[in-house]
Amino acid sequence: METIPKPEEPPARIERLAYSIAEAAAMLGVHYFSIYRLIQRGKLKACRALRGKLLVPRSELLRLLKTE
Repeated sequence: METIPKPEEPPARIERLAYSIAEAAAMLGVHYFSIYRLIQRGKLKACRALRGKLLVPRSELLRLLKTE
């Protein structure tokens, strides 16, 4: 009798290091303009990527969720 090979387990989900403004807003359930306001007020740090795109680090989103 042949043995049936076990299916490989799916790869572990890799968390991204940073998210766009729209992605961060969707994760938090707010309008993207609210994310811009948080950045302008200094409550959320963001960095610029290639071509000037703003990215919000994952660590900043987690910090914001813990404090708010």
